[in-house]
Amino acid sequence: MLDIKFVYDNRDLVKENIKKKFQDAKIPLVDEVCDVYDEKRKIQQAADNLRANRNKLSKEIGGLMAKGQKDEAEKIKEEVRKQGDELSALEVKETEVEAKLVEILMNIPNMIDPSVPIGKDDSENVEVEKFGDPKVPPFEVPYHTDIMESFDGVDMDAAGRVAGNGFYYLLGDIARLHSAVLSYARDFMIDRGFTYAIPPYMIHADVVTGVMSFPEMDAMMYKIEGEDLYLIGTSEHSMIGKFKDQIITKDKLPITMTSFSPCFRKEKGSHGIEERGVYRIHQFEKQEMIVVCEPEESMKWYNILWKNTVDFFRSLEIPVRQLECCSGDLADLKTKSCDVEAWSPRQKKYFEVGSCSNLTDAQARRLKIRIKGEKENYYAHTLNNTCVAPPRMLIAFLENHLQEDGTLYIPESLRMYMGGKDKLIPKYNSITVKKK
Repeated sequence: MLDIKFVYDNRDLVKENIKKKFQDAKIPLVDEVCDVYDEKRKIQQAADNLRANRNKLSKEIGGLMAKGQKDEAEKIKEEVRKQGDELSALEVKETEVEAKLVEILMNIPNMIDPSVPIGKDDSENVEVEKFGDPKVPPFEVPYHTDIMESFDGVDMDAAGRVAGNGFYYLLGDIARLHSAVLSYARDFMIDRGFTYAIPPYMIHADVVTGVMSFPEMDAMMYKIEGEDLYLIGTSEHSMIGKFKDQIITKDKLPITMTSFSPCFRKEKGSHGIEERGVYRIHQFEKQEMIVVCEPEESMKWYNILWKNTVDFFRSLEIPVRQLECCSGDLADLKTKSCDVEAWSPRQKKYFEVGSCSNLTDAQARRLKIRIKGEKENYYAHTLNNTCVAPPRMLIAFLENHLQEDGTLYIPESLRMYMGGKDKLIPKYNSITVKKK
């Protein structure tokens, strides 16, 4: 959420920013919120005048009573009562106008960083850099669920009977691999100085609206019927929410945390054949990272965060690339964002496995996360990034480490989490045999 004073003083700049995000329908919101702000200031001025006048009259009452002029004092008391009623009405109106002001501001997108490429949607995102050599093996790589099935490692049919589409059972070596990746990610981030946390998996509505835009909330969140609780779509939601209404002293900054949680998402709409299996699902686990920092340090932390993800995947010998999100692909609260994409030998292209975002003070304003200043408090900057999110990450792992004999290579960095194994042996060869 933008500062209303910034919007008021920079209307054309804010409108141009909306155009760059290809959300022209929101341009009228700028003038609308400025008109509401004018109305708010008029009400505040009228209320302040009434308060000042009441104080003046109250002093006069005291003087008259001291002189024994009770009748005159009673007349002024009646005037004070009338002005009190007027003030109460203005205060109600002020609250209503303030709520309307916030409602509009929450629909105006954050200012994008000047470095963000301009584009309409994710098809215009820009590749920045590749890490590792993407290779295609001399054999056909099966679909990821076929590889999992060769280890008796997945049961989508049973999950469908129990919970419906978009769920899964992971079994045996594949389930162990899933857990091993998360355990390694936890230790990887702790070794980089991040504080490990396991957060609440449900949050109140005011936290939801503090961490994300309304369209995101509608598309993602599951509401607990009859309660003011939502299942988290990522642990970033409850991790940033941890600092709601807090004033943080400078000596506590930066706050760097890494969190594990299950994640629950509606995943509305049809996503195509390449997103069947365990690519786009309603429930998954993730190791996340968040930062709360001084405003001038947020871009430094942005670069640290996405590089952490690259380093993690490279330590597992998986080629990745960084993809800069264009203006039209930025969610409303984000000022800058990039995806980390892993190489798919089967598809011969990259696909998203993580996303890093700098939200500047947009979340902090909504949640009232402030830093204690010498003269006055000011809003912190918040950032978030995915370290790893299996089982989607398993797709990249399986495809990049599948061997021609059907075994699965385990990189050295993961072996201690897999009981020392350097490979997994399938129940049958997924490359040459189809399971009945």
